[in-house]
Amino acid sequence: MSHFVYILASRPGGALYVGRTTDLRLRLQAHRAGLSTHTHKYNIKTLVWFEEHESFEPSLRRERAIKRWRRDWKIKLITDANPNWQDITAFVPA
Repeated sequence: MSHFVYILASRPGGALYVGRTTDLRLRLQAHRAGLSTHTHKYNIKTLVWFEEHESFEPSLRRERAIKRWRRDWKIKLITDANPNWQDITAFVPA
C-alpha cells in the first residue's frame, strides 16, 4: 500500500496545508468538498506537491519533518518541483 505526503495551496505563495494519506485522490475530494476545517477556511484546494512512500513510518516522519520546516523551505520544495504552482492532481497514481 502506498502512503503519500502532500502539500495543498490556496494560490502561489498563499496558505499551505501539509498532509499524509494512503488514498490521495479520496483525500483531495474531502478537502475540496470542505470536509477539512483548515483547508475550507483558507480555500486551500490546489495540490502543488506530493511524494509517495512504500510504508507508513517513512511517510509519517516526512510529514512531521515538513510540518516543522520554515515556510520558505516549503515554498522552495514546491517551486523546485512545480515552478508555476499548477494543480498536479492528474499525476497522482490511480
